[in-house]
Amino acid sequence: MLSKAKIKYIRSLELKKYRKAGNVFLAEGPKLVGDLLGHFTCKLIAASPEWFATHPSVQADECIETDATELAKASLLKSPQEVLAVFEQPSDPLDYYYPQQSLCLALDDIQDPGNLGTIIRLADWFGIEHIYCSLSTVDVYNPKAVQATMGALARVKLHYTSLTDCIEALNAHTPVYGTFLKGDNLYTQKLSSNGLIVMGNEGNGISPDVEKLINRRLYIPNYPMERSTSESLNVAMATAIVCAEFRRQILQQ
Repeated sequence: MLSKAKIKYIRSLELKKYRKAGNVFLAEGPKLVGDLLGHFTCKLIAASPEWFATHPSVQADECIETDATELAKASLLKSPQEVLAVFEQPSDPLDYYYPQQSLCLALDDIQDPGNLGTIIRLADWFGIEHIYCSLSTVDVYNPKAVQATMGALARVKLHYTSLTDCIEALNAHTPVYGTFLKGDNLYTQKLSSNGLIVMGNEGNGISPDVEKLINRRLYIPNYPMERSTSESLNVAMATAIVCAEFRRQILQQ
């Protein structure tokens, strides 16, 4: 069973300072835990007897069989599930060459963990394997962000770094795209199969220092263009539209 001390430890991982102190993160639910097992070192699993019965060879430093009542006490979800796990955060071997070889995302001061998790899930769907995050972007190991990835965190690598340093490290021929209210129509531009797509903060957009380094300005047009409409799109929604158009053009080549 889960002790009071273990429950307190698991719940403490809601806070970044405790995640950072232990270099760990929390995941909950059969689908998410199942996707992350084998990709991250598992420090602890707490689950129902039924879950363990269907996962007899699970690898973890500590396995605790418990019941729904104890899982509910430890869970951060409104609807606790039959398994939760604590994983070790991986090291980050930062490499600036990826955008020169493939299509990557850069996130400039994204603050909502749900948006971040959704963007990681979108990147996974569209075959984008690397995301560069500004140092002020919300922690990817925030439990809400982890849950929103729906397991995509196992396949998409995130790198926290200075975006200006990251972009300046690229060669001059690497396309660096950004979305703006004043830019070139996304659907009329020839888009490349490599480069960096920068998505900005939910309220303020792309920061001025990063904007100076962008060499391809894109705009997602509303329809019809003369019609009054919402001021802007949710950043995750905008990311989906942009990534879909990049991949559509590649498929048509």
